[in-house]
Amino acid sequence: MITKEFVVTEFVPAVDERPDDTPWPPMKWPIGDGVVLSGGAVSLSRFAPSDAEDLFGALDHDAVWAHVKGRPKSPAELATAFTARAAKGDLIWVVRLNDGTVAGTTSYLDVVPEAARLEIGWTTYTPAVWGGRVNPSAKFLLLQYAFEELGAGRVQLKTDIRNQRSQRAIARLGARYEGVLRRYQPRADGTMRDTVMFSIIAEEWPSVSSGLQDRLNP
Repeated sequence: MITKEFVVTEFVPAVDERPDDTPWPPMKWPIGDGVVLSGGAVSLSRFAPSDAEDLFGALDHDAVWAHVKGRPKSPAELATAFTARAAKGDLIWVVRLNDGTVAGTTSYLDVVPEAARLEIGWTTYTPAVWGGRVNPSAKFLLLQYAFEELGAGRVQLKTDIRNQRSQRAIARLGARYEGVLRRYQPRADGTMRDTVMFSIIAEEWPSVSSGLQDRLNP
């Protein structure tokens, strides 16, 4: 019989990477209703119930919801779910191509103004735009607005450990891998998801911004 011996090794504490940190002001929040972000391949505007039909049509693919909970069964169900999320504090954006076609959605969520942090998540696109300029264009606009207009100090992004496509897409933005939160939340099928965490902080934004602009404007 083979047994495994559990060995406890000495823990090496993390080291403060910003020992000379200075006070950071609260982030500006909330955002005005009329804000539209435009650039590159897309424009982003705040979700309204009138967007539900086009957005449902863009996202009504099995592959889109493979790693995302809460697939709506109709435009009305999508509108209800998104309105409920907005009421809880999420700022939901509709992503459109330059010709006006709805390509998907993304959000600011888990916003903590006093800590100057937020998350970019709930990002889903029609499969026709996967792997192209839409996601980096949208993420650049959201990151730029968060750091340069809202005064964010930290923007985080996370994804299901099983969603390797999403992990690669986040890493290609220039976000830093922070680790895995084990058994973090339930999936749609009831299994418990491990969540892969990434972040970008204000000190890194100039370099990340430059890299994204080079990528979008080769």
